[in-house]
Amino acid sequence: MGSPAAHQLKQLKTLYQHVVNNFVAVLAAPLAVAAVVNAARVGPDELLGRLQALRAVHVFLAVFVAAAAATLYVMLRPRSVYLVDYACFRTRPNCRVPFATFLEHAKLVTFVEGASIDERSVRFMTRLLERSGLGEETCLPPAHHYIPPYRNMEASRAEVELVIFSAIDDLLAKTGISPNAIDILVVNCSLFAPIPSFTDMIIHRYGMRPDIRNVHLSGMGCSAGLISVGLAKNFLQVAPKGAHALVVSTETITPNYYVGKERAMLLPNCLFRMGGAAVLLSTSRARARFRLARVVRTLTGAQDSAYRCVFQEEDGEGHRGINLSKDLMAIAGDALKANITAIGPLVLPASEQLLFALSFIARRVLNRHVKPYLPDFRTAFEHFCIHAGGRAVIDELQRSLGLSDQDVEASRMALHRFGNTSSSSVWYELAYIEAKGRMRRGDRVWMIGFGSGFKCNSAAWECIAPARTAEGPWAQSISRYPVDIPEVLKH
Repeated sequence: MGSPAAHQLKQLKTLYQHVVNNFVAVLAAPLAVAAVVNAARVGPDELLGRLQALRAVHVFLAVFVAAAAATLYVMLRPRSVYLVDYACFRTRPNCRVPFATFLEHAKLVTFVEGASIDERSVRFMTRLLERSGLGEETCLPPAHHYIPPYRNMEASRAEVELVIFSAIDDLLAKTGISPNAIDILVVNCSLFAPIPSFTDMIIHRYGMRPDIRNVHLSGMGCSAGLISVGLAKNFLQVAPKGAHALVVSTETITPNYYVGKERAMLLPNCLFRMGGAAVLLSTSRARARFRLARVVRTLTGAQDSAYRCVFQEEDGEGHRGINLSKDLMAIAGDALKANITAIGPLVLPASEQLLFALSFIARRVLNRHVKPYLPDFRTAFEHFCIHAGGRAVIDELQRSLGLSDQDVEASRMALHRFGNTSSSSVWYELAYIEAKGRMRRGDRVWMIGFGSGFKCNSAAWECIAPARTAEGPWAQSISRYPVDIPEVLKH
């Protein structure tokens, strides 16, 4: 149990938050009492005489202006956007890649003609995997199970069709919506942009309407899923009331296996795994499960270091891959600070904003060595879905935001079970929270994504109706989680 001083401090903080967050009510209550007391003193006859003294024109203007202002507000305010439902790709046992299989495969690739990967590179990847936070059930596409891995167009298309069509099929089955009822289609995949595009592939597969608005986003990195949500939200503002938008997020692994020996480019081989998600949004509240409260995007690409920290290029021997800078975590931290600055005033209660403002003033006026106040985002959100980019990413955000182990549990478990599934990882994390039965009506969720450029994007959701069952990507494994993840995994 805590000390009496700590208990008193907690009570004082609770009282402070209650007073500041309910300032209007606290102020209005005594004013209302004073008005009632004053009216009682005046008496009903005098009060009626004062009301009759008001001119009719004044009453008319007061009513008209109020009604006009209310009408204008209703007409100009943005439409609310709702999440009808979502579905994640369910990985298959035949695609599973335990550590031993992955490393044996990498060793065999060293003998492939044209590949530069060597024994030293394999030892490096072994150390990475042991510290990665990934488990033994993550999956790679079928093409990567061959020696050498298939990286051609046919194999890449096969992975796309397997992942996104499976997710969309599950979503359509859950919602019962017809493909012809979808008005907007937004798909994001960063590293594979074939012709015809992903949206064309989906429209062709499901026989969608010829007037459907569709966009394929590429090169936007792991935060592209939330960018797609924001884009779909904007489309829905100008679409007919009750329109539906389908958002599909994935990353195609097949064409991006790196066979060189640059250490900065070997990391994606160890972390990225196959996955994808399909999300249905609408401006109709009917059957909606979440309400989209905010989407906030921040970009630091004007800085050279941020622009190049996640960079697709060829190494000295002509092997193409993704170069991850050693400064990635510092750059991600700066992008997070920028995003927090933007989203904080929109979501934090008044008590946290006041403390932050006082801390800012103290640092500027009194002493720059005063420790800045870190807002407690747990007062604004009950759940956190942090992009499962890697163990270091989750560790850095937990430290920066002052979150507990339970706050980041969904992110760590999604990384362990599915690996880094890029832009779809936040949906696997949301599915984990729901599969655990932790979501409640009215709960608020903060999704945070990071991506090349360098970007940090946020989406805030409010739960309307939690999932009734644990169906989804965690259906066969949720009973085994959470698991303990050691600092170094020996196998």
